Amino acid sequence: MQIDFSGRSAIVTGGANGIGRAMAQTLAACGAQVTIFDLESTPSVDVTDRTSLEAAFAAGPAPDIVMINAGTAFIRPIPETTREVWDKTIALNLTAAFETLQAAAGRMRAAGKPGAIVLTASTNSYDGEENLIAYNATKAGVLGIVHTAANELGPYGIRVNAVNPGLIRTRLTADSFNTEPIIKEYFRAIPMGRGGEPEEVAKAAVFLASDWASYITGATLLVDGGQMACKFGPWRDSEAEFRDGRWQRR
Repeated sequence: MQIDFSGRSAIVTGGANGIGRAMAQTLAACGAQVTIFDLESTPSVDVTDRTSLEAAFAAGPAPDIVMINAGTAFIRPIPETTREVWDKTIALNLTAAFETLQAAAGRMRAAGKPGAIVLTASTNSYDGEENLIAYNATKAGVLGIVHTAANELGPYGIRVNAVNPGLIRTRLTADSFNTEPIIKEYFRAIPMGRGGEPEEVAKAAVFLASDWASYITGATLLVDGGQMACKFGPWRDSEAEFRDGRWQRR
């Protein structure tokens, strides 16, 4: 059985590139009418500006599906994490996520129809990867939004879940993927021996938004190749080799 979103409207924030773009494409392939909220979309939508966000929602019908994906990351050690960096990260990754959910849920409730909201969290919601304190704090906060919103919105038939990607190939991570010494060691700790693709995250998010997940809310789905399941990676030079961008058994 295929996931069929025919007749349903979907919104994807941060949908112009990377994971968000894959989400939009996957939703459209399943029959949804997709609208992208992004500074690089047409028309441009700034999800950190409540007026812009409200105008974008008002321009269309109450959504059936909302993917809250817009985000940013600044790589800074703690001493160099300025208030400006902190505020910009909080504004997009956390405040905009809350306000998008708030606006979407309000319209779903007013329309009297159930819906599904999926937020993009991260494996960094759980771990303390260095030089990303602002990003890590916001992604931990996203899970707080998910849990609380699932509790409050469940009685209205609105499900709220999150996908938690690991290292995914996007324009933001391209430099890492293109630097073999970095990814060789990073992927050593991933049971599947490689990084992920945006489409793999998108498929997980679309599943959570679908009727196949009709009894799932308040959940987080790791899309990380098993990275968070293990403390020490399984890949050893004596038993495997790194080639073509991934670890493989000899």
